[in-house]
Amino acid sequence: MRVVLAEDLHILRDGLVLLLESHGFTLAEAVGDGPALRAALARHRPDVAIVDVRLPPTFTDEGLQAALAARRDIPGLPVLVLSQHVEQLYARELLADGAGAIGYLLKDRVLNADQFIDAVRRVASGGTAMDPEVIAKLLTAGGTASPLARLTPRERDVLELMAQGRSNAAISQRLFLSESAVGKHTASIFDKLRLPPSSDDNRRVLAVLAYLNNA
Repeated sequence: MRVVLAEDLHILRDGLVLLLESHGFTLAEAVGDGPALRAALARHRPDVAIVDVRLPPTFTDEGLQAALAARRDIPGLPVLVLSQHVEQLYARELLADGAGAIGYLLKDRVLNADQFIDAVRRVASGGTAMDPEVIAKLLTAGGTASPLARLTPRERDVLELMAQGRSNAAISQRLFLSESAVGKHTASIFDKLRLPPSSDDNRRVLAVLAYLNNA
């Protein structure tokens, strides 16, 4: 699996390169600024891009904007964004195209190698990987006009864990429910969010995107 990595801190960038390569990823290129990221994404069209939100030369949202531009040129390009802090605007902008294959993690999560690598693989396969703190921030910004208002508290619990990329089995363990109960809640979520019949994997992604875009 080919990766383009963008991180301006040399120590962190080198550490991520070693971590990714030790787990079987191939580094197509590792860069340290926005213009280099745009060029690398266009040149390599990687299986997944791991991007720091703030990159030179502006140190604002240069990395995010480069990733969004690449997704317009390469629809569905998997992007995992890393950020020092939760930025609701960045999360919503990343989710806006509704295409899936996106992730938003706080840099603290990188310290947990297994969690980080799982997130990279999940995004590369077309899924979502949203940091629990990002989800919590988006939840607090929600309102009664959201389509999610139709969900029960338990269904929102299930959907929140789906947004973290958890399987039905993992959700059942976390919420102390049977897998069949989780399946019923999931089916109800799909129905209430009016998601058309398709593969369960695809509808899970659509449900998560609806959740994160409207929370």
